[in-house]
Amino acid sequence: MFYPQLSSKLRTRYNSTVAASEQAPPPADGSLPGLATSPLLLGTRDAALKTPGLSWLEEDEPSPGGIVSGRETRKMNTYQAIRDAMSHAMQRDDTAVVFGEDVAFGGVFRCTMGLAEEFGRERVFNTPLTEQGIAGFGIGLAAMGQTAIAEIQFSDYIFPAFDQLVNEAAKIRYRSGGQFNVGKLTVRTPSMAVGHGGLYHSQSPEGYFIGAAG
Repeated sequence: MFYPQLSSKLRTRYNSTVAASEQAPPPADGSLPGLATSPLLLGTRDAALKTPGLSWLEEDEPSPGGIVSGRETRKMNTYQAIRDAMSHAMQRDDTAVVFGEDVAFGGVFRCTMGLAEEFGRERVFNTPLTEQGIAGFGIGLAAMGQTAIAEIQFSDYIFPAFDQLVNEAAKIRYRSGGQFNVGKLTVRTPSMAVGHGGLYHSQSPEGYFIGAAG
């Protein structure tokens, strides 16, 4: 009717679309599931923390050899879990090294506590105070096939290393045509507030890296 040049099939589709749009306005909260009803989100804290097939025991509660539901369990805080993960990585991979400012004695948050004693100072060692150098060193190690776990003491200090991470680490695989990559590089750094030192100790700069190609 409005577009005589269109085929009858297109006119029918157009008229039915107009008729459907005139029946009722869309719901105020949109046509997608809301946050409260979305099946993709876990609505309660208990549901979010629960791991299927894993049950927790209190520390004084006896367990059959430390095994619950076929999996070894241990209660840890975040720092202990990070330290434990690095220990596992270094046990499985002889090329893995941990480095950064003050990591040899445990780091400011004690995430590397005891790793130097466990794996030796050749694999867990302090670096000079140079974030750009830490990132560049890690990129070189990873490009040669080593597993490099670098720590930037606070995420605020990662800005001097920004060029190394965005223009070198993120681009080396493309730039070399696949001959080199830094897939074995991990840069670990704490972000957000620490309760003091807001000027250089409380930023969350991870968003800067999300928009970088690679």
